[in-house]
Amino acid sequence: MKVLDRIYLIDRIGRELQSRMSFSDIDVYLGAYGIDCKDFQPSANSKWVYVKELLADANEDLVLRIADELELDHAYSSSAPKEATFWKVGHFRLFLSHLASFKVKTGQLQHALRNYAISGFVAHEDIEPSKEWQTEIEAALQTMDAMACLLMPGFKESNWCDQEIGVAVGRDVLIIPVRRGLDPYGFIGKYQGIQSVNKTVAQVAEEIFNTIIKSPKTRARMIRCISNAISQSTEVDDALEKVALLQEQPDIPKDSLESLRSEVSDNQVLTKSTAFVKEINGLFAKHGIANIPVGGTQEPELDDDIPF
Repeated sequence: MKVLDRIYLIDRIGRELQSRMSFSDIDVYLGAYGIDCKDFQPSANSKWVYVKELLADANEDLVLRIADELELDHAYSSSAPKEATFWKVGHFRLFLSHLASFKVKTGQLQHALRNYAISGFVAHEDIEPSKEWQTEIEAALQTMDAMACLLMPGFKESNWCDQEIGVAVGRDVLIIPVRRGLDPYGFIGKYQGIQSVNKTVAQVAEEIFNTIIKSPKTRARMIRCISNAISQSTEVDDALEKVALLQEQPDIPKDSLESLRSEVSDNQVLTKSTAFVKEINGLFAKHGIANIPVGGTQEPELDDDIPF
């Protein structure tokens, strides 16, 4: 890619994100691509400038991947693997490896996990898939934060399930065996797993969440995803449920709560709720973070699109 073409593409990315997102949304979005937005101060109070300066030193493949996801036309192709588009933005990415015969229950588990800001990928049946579907599975495996294996008789004999586990082992992501008549084996034999027999879907989802948030591999990411779900929520009851999840967690990093406070302050739906403000302030007080007032605080944003 020529230098001028790269600058032009970054400029278009900046304009696109400026039109779609708030500053905090941009932080979450670019953070998912591994860009550190923490404490970054742009040279102007403009989302367009903010994005351009954050991407100034980004490698070419990353710029192209972002442009592709935003569906911006350009004449270049990325050498990076196809990015999965089915994950819920800002949520924890959990690949659910399962047999075709358990597809319905796996879908129900996927739905229950949403209560914990976990976006579950339900893989297709373990038969020869189309080339397009195989590409989607590969994308999910390469972008997942963790994997849950729903172990039951027949799982071990499935070539597709075994290959999925192999990718997870190779990437060294957290693997959560969910035992349903089959114990962990092979490379995942060292994991005790979750016993799911005689438990409800909701109970299994809760145990998966607890495993994720307790693991050193995934704790920070899970806390960030819950915080994002709170700050981006448009429903008070949903946000309160997520606050309750954080209330149960010890030793939350102070900088994570400072970021949450800043982002929540911009959410006018939540900060107008006395019940929500009371609960979130209870969480902040527990960790020595300043309260937010009812109504929140919002930094004025420069509208840099008006004529000069």
